[in-house]
Amino acid sequence: MSATPSPRATSLSQAVTRTIDRLRLARITPTVRAADADTADELAHTLLANGITTFEFTATTPGWEKLVETWSRETPQATVGLGTVTSPDIAQRALEAGAHFLVSPFQVPEVRPVADAANRLLVEGGLTPSELRVAAQRGVAKLFPAHIGGIAYLKSLLSVLPGAHIMATGGVTLDNAGEWLTAGAFTVSIGSDLTKGDVEANVRRLRAQLD
Repeated sequence: MSATPSPRATSLSQAVTRTIDRLRLARITPTVRAADADTADELAHTLLANGITTFEFTATTPGWEKLVETWSRETPQATVGLGTVTSPDIAQRALEAGAHFLVSPFQVPEVRPVADAANRLLVEGGLTPSELRVAAQRGVAKLFPAHIGGIAYLKSLLSVLPGAHIMATGGVTLDNAGEWLTAGAFTVSIGSDLTKGDVEANVRRLRAQLD
């Protein structure tokens, strides 16, 4: 009986592999979503000052291009991505601004050639085993919305997709992030639960749980 093949079937470039390694080491990849660029910038600086160096801005934030450009140019210690990438145009603009990786809430096959041409990681979202298998072959898959099936569903997915790098997003909180990672999540993305209120206190709370 042959072994179950790895879902990471696609050959990955060194640049994509380096970004995947950074996500793995970070364990947490916050989504910095805000009503305006200034607020998003302030949140990102607070995260960086508290030791979080990997995160994603979103294409729903007005002025996101300037944010990505400034951060990728002026903060080399940070790994900055763009989330809510839903079209080739958004993807191209994000890559030209210097984004290290792209994240979509669903599968975007039309964006794949754009990411591949630039040697950048594209993290596509999915919920079913078939969707996540396709996404994982490109390096990292995004389980979204993760709260639909919960941690038990993640474990079931990994039983049929052993070795898959899965980013859990949607419903991940300060209190349960460690449980998702223990269950096998490659990294987790936390949004408003991390960035609302006292961000510094939230980061301390998160680190205490992970430790």
